[in-house]
Amino acid sequence: MEEKEKDKIIIDSLVKSIRRLVGVIALMLFSMIIITLFAIYQPDLTALFKKSKSEIHAEQNKKIEYEKWQNEKKLKEELSTYWSAADINSIPPDSNIKSQIEYGQELIAHTAKYLGPNGSVAKITNGMNCQNCHLEAGTKAWGNNYGAVFSTYPKYRARSGKEEDIYKRINDCIERSLNGTALALDSKEMQAIKSYIEFIGKDVKKGEKPKGSGIFELPYLDRPADPVKGKELFVVKCQSCHQANGEGLLAADKIEYTYPPLWGKNSYNHGAGLYRMSRFAGFIKYNMPQGATFQNPLLSDEEAWDLAAFINSQPRPSKNLSADWPNIAEKPVDHPFGPYADKFSEEQHKFGPFQLIADEKKKNEKSK
Repeated sequence: MEEKEKDKIIIDSLVKSIRRLVGVIALMLFSMIIITLFAIYQPDLTALFKKSKSEIHAEQNKKIEYEKWQNEKKLKEELSTYWSAADINSIPPDSNIKSQIEYGQELIAHTAKYLGPNGSVAKITNGMNCQNCHLEAGTKAWGNNYGAVFSTYPKYRARSGKEEDIYKRINDCIERSLNGTALALDSKEMQAIKSYIEFIGKDVKKGEKPKGSGIFELPYLDRPADPVKGKELFVVKCQSCHQANGEGLLAADKIEYTYPPLWGKNSYNHGAGLYRMSRFAGFIKYNMPQGATFQNPLLSDEEAWDLAAFINSQPRPSKNLSADWPNIAEKPVDHPFGPYADKFSEEQHKFGPFQLIADEKKKNEKSK
């Protein structure tokens, strides 16, 4: 009996060992089969992996395109809220006023042709065109356009201390930005320019200033604008068009400028609106260098301020400004000529920083 029990134990132990061995062999065979299958089908698995990456890339591109579409849609919606000039082509061709308005547009776009040093009507300006400062004949958004002129004039202007009409505004530009002689109010040219400005702004409600009109108000820097940095930027960004000495580039006909002078005897005088740093910096930001728009600016805010500082530090014609700003407390913070109603220097009023001046000016106005 004992021997039978011993045999049974041995047999059971042997059976268990065989089962373990079979299990190990089976696992090894299974592993070999998996490895073999993986080796055989690896190219397909790799292709599948690559396909997945391709799909991910396609999804990313789709997302980018969707975001681009959304941004373009948003921009179009925003543009629809900006001022746009009334269409001259909407005037009936037999209208008595159409030719006058068209002549006004021509005078804005090609002032020098009619009123410049070689003008066919009169020789009363420096050779620049109104369009050099009022871009696209005064219709470009944030391009110093005429969008709010008809709607807001006549109005009180602190510079003269009087209420001014559109005639006065036009002649101010001729005498300051074009360094010229005022037009007679009843002249054909004055009436044409006035008619044009009134027509393109006729759809703006009286007293309103539409979005995108005039010049963008650029935030003040927390430092003075730097003419030295501006000179470096001018050489890189502006010199190719406006030339090394800022003299501009005359067209082949020697009548108009392809690129206007930014300083020198043929540029705007120091009584012009763009001689104020904030006005010129705002103009530069969304219009310069060539091709820039408010949707696609090509300069930073600091670059715009520094360029304005350099350009407006260069020599230019002067003008008697003794009658300007009869109430010196009404002078803007960046009017570069004293006296002032505050403690800040002429240097700071020209180059900044301007926020300190603005804060004190606001404080003084509140205390009155």
